[in-house]
Amino acid sequence: MSRGIVALVFRCEATRGSLSLNKEVQSFHWATPTEVSQMVTEAFAVRVLDALHEGAPAIRQHDGVHLV
Repeated sequence: MSRGIVALVFRCEATRGSLSLNKEVQSFHWATPTEVSQMVTEAFAVRVLDALHEGAPAIRQHDGVHLV
């Protein structure tokens, strides 16, 4: 982990209320797994896609863009 980056990705579910913009949130939207893969690099998409699957947490290494 030469760059010292740790990504924690959680599977969440909205239970009430509504989403809103604030100083920490510039935008948001729901995305399908296919859309996630098209929106961000492999290194980040795989974390979201892992969170959508049941089972043990996956541990991945990447170079900031691609899995290694």
